[in-house]
Amino acid sequence: MMATETDLPPEPKGRVLIIAGSDSSGGAGIQADIKAVTVLGGYAATAITALTVQNTKGVSAVHGAPLVIVSGQIAAVLDDIGADAIKTGMLATAEVIDTVITALDEAGAELIPLIVDPVMVASSGARLIADSAVEALKTKLIRRATLVTPNVPEAEALTGIKIEDVEGQQAAGEALLKLGARAALIKGGHLDGPQVIDVLVTRNGMRIFSRPRIRTRHTHGTGCTLASAIAALVAQGAPLDRAVEEAGDYLHEAIRRAPGFGSGAGPVHHGWPLDMEAEAEAPSGPLAAGLAGLAGLAGSVPDTDA
Repeated sequence: MMATETDLPPEPKGRVLIIAGSDSSGGAGIQADIKAVTVLGGYAATAITALTVQNTKGVSAVHGAPLVIVSGQIAAVLDDIGADAIKTGMLATAEVIDTVITALDEAGAELIPLIVDPVMVASSGARLIADSAVEALKTKLIRRATLVTPNVPEAEALTGIKIEDVEGQQAAGEALLKLGARAALIKGGHLDGPQVIDVLVTRNGMRIFSRPRIRTRHTHGTGCTLASAIAALVAQGAPLDRAVEEAGDYLHEAIRRAPGFGSGAGPVHHGWPLDMEAEAEAPSGPLAAGLAGLAGLAGSVPDTDA
């Protein structure tokens, strides 16, 4: 029997709903997410969970958004704009996680790909999540994830597995799959060595991404940026493994071209595809110019979050 038009899933339109905290310095959080999604050709909508007072030197204050405002933002976006992927970032308390899950359920968002960046500590070292929220991540949110993207300390906190090498990354990824995630990307920037090795574990096996390490202090918001770049590509129909690879390449170049702002952990250059367009005087737009360089890029993906 032939499928009718109403039986077919809608074509992806690149819409990403980002549920995360705000970073006043612009290098991480919602601000980094919007930049990454936009420059990679997606459409970014947001639900802000917290306001942070921070710069490259640290986080000095955090103000959580009222729960009714968090759920209201999610409902407002999904009831009207819609989403082809959802990315979560800073969810500081168990109550916020419960609110997000309930809002997604009420909006009927169960089938929308969900990229979970389990933000726990800012690149400056400030803790951004309560202990109770770690348990809620493990038992409630990760089991809904299409992909969860922890760095090594986050993966250790979520799984209890000590990670010292690729075998440890694989074991942690498999443990996250047992918690219900469909895939886990264990980022290796915190491990020693000349290569940064990221391990993607799925129910079909494992894939390793190895890139030369970049020695730099400009890694503020790299975890946020990577997860949102993956979400942007998934939202445009890219297979997950390709989205992970291309997002990592995009982030590498953003790190390489970091503007050098601030005296601490500085931000990356999210808009580098615009530079490529200007350099090439290409009329076809920033996405085409940016993606043209992705295939040949190689570099590191430091994985500190904010």
